[in-house]
Amino acid sequence: MPAYHSSFNGQQYRLLANMALLPINTTFKGPAPRGDGSMDIVEEALYYFKANVFFKNYEIKGEADRVLMYLTLYTTECLKKMTKCRTKNDALKEMNTLALANFPIPGDPNFPLNSFFTKAKDRAEGDQMAQYLLQLRQELGARLVPKVFEGDKPSKWWLCFSKKKFMDKTLAAK
Repeated sequence: MPAYHSSFNGQQYRLLANMALLPINTTFKGPAPRGDGSMDIVEEALYYFKANVFFKNYEIKGEADRVLMYLTLYTTECLKKMTKCRTKNDALKEMNTLALANFPIPGDPNFPLNSFFTKAKDRAEGDQMAQYLLQLRQELGARLVPKVFEGDKPSKWWLCFSKKKFMDKTLAAK
């Protein structure tokens, strides 16, 4: 069974290096165009996460797949942090802290997916890429918390994926 790929592949979007700058339904500031309310890349990443996280290899079929890969790895990091959270409020605080933490961007020596991404051509593009990834991280965390904390305690059906490694990679610093 093949991995799931982004439905945004094959469409024309502005690129940051070789990563698509996709529209997002968000209130967080950043360079991403405003979404139209339909499914966006963050929702798509959460929808395909449980299936895609099991894959050791992932064939890139377009620039949007790179964003999907990054968000899949970031979802795993979020779930790892949420295993320590007791309440929804704790999880929201933890997701905000994780999103704002210093993180590498494509081209940095400690970025785990450098073999799939190209480096920004200049500092301005690198700054914009960092802002875009921050915006994606903030939005994904905000959407993931209500899925994991549907009731008063976390869902074991989400947290059981915190130990999985998509493509045997992790975004966490080593």
